[in-house]
Amino acid sequence: MERDDILKKVEEIFREELELDDLVLTDETTADDVEEWDSLSHVQLVVALEKGFGIKFTSREILSWDNVGDLVDCIAGKM
Repeated sequence: MERDDILKKVEEIFREELELDDLVLTDETTADDVEEWDSLSHVQLVVALEKGFGIKFTSREILSWDNVGDLVDCIAGKM
């Protein structure tokens, strides 16, 4: 799976979990940029991403993400 495809799938998962049909994610997007992305929804997003991609994240990986680009890179490394 190409990196752009991973970003598109991440965006789809975020749209579904946050109920934001028009959400557009970039590598630079952070939780501060999306009002609905709070600590509770972050946990829900992680679970949905793990399920959607068939992978598991470590706590260390999750804590290392500063933005969506870091998240996508992490997923790409597991594929």
